[in-house]
Amino acid sequence: MLLHLWWRGRADPAYRKRWSERFGLVPSRPGGRRRWRERFGVVPDRASRAPLIWIHSVSVGETLAATPLIRELAARHPRWQWLVTTTTPTGSQSVYDALEPILNGRLLHYYLPFDLPECLMPFVQALRPNMLVSMETELWPNLLSVCASREIPAVLVNGRLSAKSARGYGHFPRLSRDMLSQFTKVVAQYQADAERFVALGMPPEKVISVGNIKFDLHIGTGLVSEAQALSHQWRGRTRRPVWLAASTHGGEDEVVLDAYQQLREQFPDLLLVLVPRHPVRFDSVARMCRERKLGVVRRSDGTAPAASDQVVLGDTMGELLRFYGACDVAFVGGSLVPVGGHNMIEPAAWSVPVVCGPHLHNFSVVSGLLEEAGGLVVVDSAEQMAQQVGAWLADSDSRVVAGARAREVAGQNSGALARTVVEVESVMQG
Repeated sequence: MLLHLWWRGRADPAYRKRWSERFGLVPSRPGGRRRWRERFGVVPDRASRAPLIWIHSVSVGETLAATPLIRELAARHPRWQWLVTTTTPTGSQSVYDALEPILNGRLLHYYLPFDLPECLMPFVQALRPNMLVSMETELWPNLLSVCASREIPAVLVNGRLSAKSARGYGHFPRLSRDMLSQFTKVVAQYQADAERFVALGMPPEKVISVGNIKFDLHIGTGLVSEAQALSHQWRGRTRRPVWLAASTHGGEDEVVLDAYQQLREQFPDLLLVLVPRHPVRFDSVARMCRERKLGVVRRSDGTAPAASDQVVLGDTMGELLRFYGACDVAFVGGSLVPVGGHNMIEPAAWSVPVVCGPHLHNFSVVSGLLEEAGGLVVVDSAEQMAQQVGAWLADSDSRVVAGARAREVAGQNSGALARTVVEVESVMQG
């Protein structure tokens, strides 16, 4: 495990920091048993302490999905305190960026310890959470077992389980059944997800499907103003068109750049905003663009692209939602390579039509709804990508219609957040 962290640290030095958290070595939560005994000579019972809700959100995407849920619950329960764990440095940074302004000093954040009892027990004993809320696909056998041994209820929220993942868990039926039985409740996205959890051994009475909370995306007036200002900065006086390629993985940037060079024959002033999924790839993607003789400006530099610049490299964190509001067409990555796709609800909420690759198993229902409505088109090559993006850029009426249909899908499928809040509250109060 140490070698793994050291190896990851070759590309991202943040992996070589805060190792003690990975082994569960964290300070005791203020107000703990020892401090109470020293100060008052008694140990508080469980009910007299402020409840601590533990959210495990892995990385950036899950943290952003958890943020509206935490915001709503924190407003309804001002006494609750919050522990948020992630596994990646980018997820760690997103916790502070997204949640610090909301929680006003009620936030603890650490990396999730390795899934071993020797690492998890000291972590849980030091922090004494009252409930675990795990996001989407985070199924850790020892984590759930340790929580069960200390009578800490565990809820899986916005749970999803693709057919591919279900087959994988199915190879270990007893382990899967024992692990899932430790959950107090699974709040799944869709009925198909719920049925797969039940097929793996989750008691049906503990599973409910409420929809995808990512549809409950609120775009405030402040964010709209910021996106409009960014759009003006990018487009300049000539009002050049803007194509956003978001959350790209290795193997996708090359396809995007091939498509972009084809599109420049029809749209010579087209601006490409290219946002790699992982910060460790920022420099290599910038080099890739320059090797193709493309002028690149990095978002982190804070300067507007000149007319001679062809690419804005999105090398900052927490701005992608704003970027979607400033573009004409979006490609959502993780879909040309077998990652499973990323959140295409965000561009849909901005009325931006979406292009994706064929690997969409992480968002199979969402992508299906958008594709059926005409707000998303699946492509599998640079030629197809250039053809579809070019068609929308050339015909503003069809682009507006496709964007409106995407937004309509997003609006029609909202409401899961309110139902999820009720389920989490019922477990906490039960």
